Amino acid sequence: MEGPGQDTEDALRRSLDPEGYEDTKGSRISLGGMSRAVGDIGSPLQRARAEQLSPLRRFLPSHRGSYDVDGRRREVGAPPERDGGRGQTPSVNDVDLEATGSRQPTAQRDTHEGYVELHELVLDSKKELCWMEAGRWLHLEESMEPGGTWSSHLPLLTYHGLLELHRAFAKGIMLFDVAATSLAAVAHTLLDQLIYEGQLKPQHREDVLRALLLQHKHPSEAESVWTLPAAQLQHWDGEQTDGEHRALLQGQQAVEMRELHGAEQLGPQLHQQLPKDIEATLVLVGCAAFLEQPTLAVVRLRAAVPLDAVLAAPIPVRFVLAVLGPDSPRLSYHEIGRAAATVMSDRVFRRDAYLCRGHRELLGGLEDFLEASIVLPPCEVPSEQHLRALIPLQRQLLRRRYQRPDTAHSHGVPKDTGVKDQAPEDDDPLLRTGRPFGGLVRDIRRRYPKYLSDIRDAFNPQCLAAVIFIYFAALSPAVTFGGLLGEKTRGMMGVSELLVSTCVQCLLFSLLSAQPLLVVGFSGPLLVFEEAFFSFCEGHELEYIVGRVWIGFWLILLVLVVVACEGSVLVRYLSRYTQEIFSFLISLIFIYETFAKLVTIFKNHPLQWEYEVNNSTDPSVPKPNTALLSLVLMAGTFFLALFLRKFKNSVFLPGKIRRLIGDFGVPISIFIMALADFFIKDTYTQKLKVPKGLEVTNRTARNWFIHPMGKTGSFPIWMMFASVVPALLVFILIFLETQITTLIVSKPERKLVKGSGFHLDLLLIVAMGGVAALFGMPWLSATTVRTITHANALTVISKSSEPGEKSQILEVKEQRISGLLVAVLIGVSILMEPILKYIPLAVLFGIFLYMGVTSLFGIQLFDRILLLLMPPKYHPKEPYVTRVKTWRMHLFTVTQILVLALLWGVKVSDASLALPFVLVLTVPLRRLLLPRIFSEMELKCLDTDDAVVTFEETEGQDVYNEVQMPS
Repeated sequence: MEGPGQDTEDALRRSLDPEGYEDTKGSRISLGGMSRAVGDIGSPLQRARAEQLSPLRRFLPSHRGSYDVDGRRREVGAPPERDGGRGQTPSVNDVDLEATGSRQPTAQRDTHEGYVELHELVLDSKKELCWMEAGRWLHLEESMEPGGTWSSHLPLLTYHGLLELHRAFAKGIMLFDVAATSLAAVAHTLLDQLIYEGQLKPQHREDVLRALLLQHKHPSEAESVWTLPAAQLQHWDGEQTDGEHRALLQGQQAVEMRELHGAEQLGPQLHQQLPKDIEATLVLVGCAAFLEQPTLAVVRLRAAVPLDAVLAAPIPVRFVLAVLGPDSPRLSYHEIGRAAATVMSDRVFRRDAYLCRGHRELLGGLEDFLEASIVLPPCEVPSEQHLRALIPLQRQLLRRRYQRPDTAHSHGVPKDTGVKDQAPEDDDPLLRTGRPFGGLVRDIRRRYPKYLSDIRDAFNPQCLAAVIFIYFAALSPAVTFGGLLGEKTRGMMGVSELLVSTCVQCLLFSLLSAQPLLVVGFSGPLLVFEEAFFSFCEGHELEYIVGRVWIGFWLILLVLVVVACEGSVLVRYLSRYTQEIFSFLISLIFIYETFAKLVTIFKNHPLQWEYEVNNSTDPSVPKPNTALLSLVLMAGTFFLALFLRKFKNSVFLPGKIRRLIGDFGVPISIFIMALADFFIKDTYTQKLKVPKGLEVTNRTARNWFIHPMGKTGSFPIWMMFASVVPALLVFILIFLETQITTLIVSKPERKLVKGSGFHLDLLLIVAMGGVAALFGMPWLSATTVRTITHANALTVISKSSEPGEKSQILEVKEQRISGLLVAVLIGVSILMEPILKYIPLAVLFGIFLYMGVTSLFGIQLFDRILLLLMPPKYHPKEPYVTRVKTWRMHLFTVTQILVLALLWGVKVSDASLALPFVLVLTVPLRRLLLPRIFSEMELKCLDTDDAVVTFEETEGQDVYNEVQMPS
């Protein structure tokens, strides 16, 4: 198989542009041809090149006499071309793309002439392992013949070698812009990534590391790849002696391929033939018996570095490519290595390797190389004259590679989403602008031009079905939390206030937000804060409802400062470590409060031999069977809701019916257990207190408007200023829940096309909560589970046509009407007092327990705590188990348990208001202390957001597995 040769490339360029051809041998390659628009380019590779460079056009100057992708040369001073009125397409010269994911140019990156060396793992004459140079590439392939003489020739590759290289590229790993200055540093980084990706077992790390750091030798008449046997690396468990370890390295017969050799002989000083500005690629291939399949790794260094005693010439190395795999008669690592070296020496592929930002782009470059290659059938060629007929075909393939293809035949072009002004690709919502309120202005400019489409897209039956579903999903927690809030605050706020607050804030948020898919509501963390602040006010004889007003004022001021400083970008530093500790703590609080309330019922209505039976409804008077019935109602509600949740993913009934039953599991459980209590006439249970109409829960203690100075104007002045502390804590809770929920719903896998607005949404939610405090209503935040459920209900998924094929997302109905209608329906529910007053509080306690237990299911911390009690042979095949030593995994778990115990101690102490502040301290703990204890690879396995976006729920998996935050 013949790859595009350098001389043929030069001839083709000269034929395409005889007047403007510039010989680039020995000089830096121009990147001017990388700047065409996506719509003008047909092949996937060329589209990837244009996509990765299109955000940088406005930052970069034009280049003199540079080539466009289609092979046409634009002369100095020529005006930039236009295509269909799409604007200028200036050429791009040296660019740099940060490995951290930023699309902004931060440094210069040039492509250089390439020099490639192929080293193979062999046994030298002393039966010791070493790397032996098998060939070098500088325009052509140069290798030592069996007789000991060097010759240069056109690289002829086997089809099977290229096929195996493509397979290895597809499954291999790519590391870009690695800040390493030695081969040892490259090896450590490479192995950590291989273990993290699951392509190398941790117990084999030392074996591969020793192999990568072996001595490098260069061929001579006495020693070369033709005279030395290839080595087969075996796993060394440390118990064998050095001689036994050497015996494990079995010899292999080198595979020789006949080549058309030229008559050139390399001179003794190789570096004298090389251009001054050149960077090298080191290709390492070898056999490792303990690997199950060929493993490939490509490392691009941030800057070329000289590697002492590695290459035959003093050339700085920019790329390291390693291929290791098991011994197989079907595999020739010599041919795979030759194929890899030939590809890396190709000028176009090397340019792609310098500029690519991801695995897919580099794989596209390899596929482009294969498209321009020729396969000879396995038959005898009558004469060399027939071989010369390949030259016109090769020129045609090269011309197609350099020229712009017909856009009409392009594939992979995204479908029209109906949004004319899509956000630019480099418009990262979490990227600082450096201007006051710059992020807020950018959110408005990004989202509000799509306002009309947000209304048009709602005219779909799927949106109506989502409204009905989300209404019940939002109403059940509102009633549950409203009842519990009334218990915690002694009627200062309850169901009525929470329903009104949810209705008004959801309505405004649906109309004004940047991400209307977010569902705003009350959540567990806010309930914990309300309880702590109510206890604080009671202990200091302060008016609780007035204190909330001043907290609201400070909330508005805080959010204005944070949004002005673009503080939402800080959400990048919130890792899974912090999220899981917080979620686990809230789940524990849910579970603890449920049983605490049940114990209170048993204390007020103890089990005794005789009761004074009367018609009194005073809860302080013991009633017969009240405690037992409350226990049955609570347990029944919990187990029924849990059963319906699991039934959703079972195999009984058609999928649509069981999903309908599972989605409405909570309201069904409330209805059934409330109905059971209704028919038990002779046993008293405490019911939910709901006022009639728009009345407040406690008319004797407050009105709808709360005066900032209190009823008598005696609210202390010091507390007006001291309220900034609890306001900061409330802000932390709302910030955490809202921003993390936005991150989850904005994952690329969900394929949202209208963008999100972290700054605008945070400003709306916090400001509405601050104003709501003036009316004695709770502040709200984005709720994670309800938001994910809302997004899933509006997602259109393709039906799989083949067994085992995964369904793909077609689109998401991004609109504002569903949230608007849900808000209106919740507002109407305020008039449901005749129905809500029959719900026993014990039923709500069961829902509270259900939310606490189900929130544990998606927490990796909970899974790792269970692993502490489980023998290692029963551990699951998860990355944090298989790629991290067991005792190190348990040590990481213990650190989280200790932090959790500290937070619980703060929660039950007088300093419970400081709980959010202590939680924030886990961020520097994770960023500064843990990296000193655990390696980077261990932290990537233990603290990565590996939650898979769930659309079609399977057995044991649902939206809770995607959520680390309680809701």
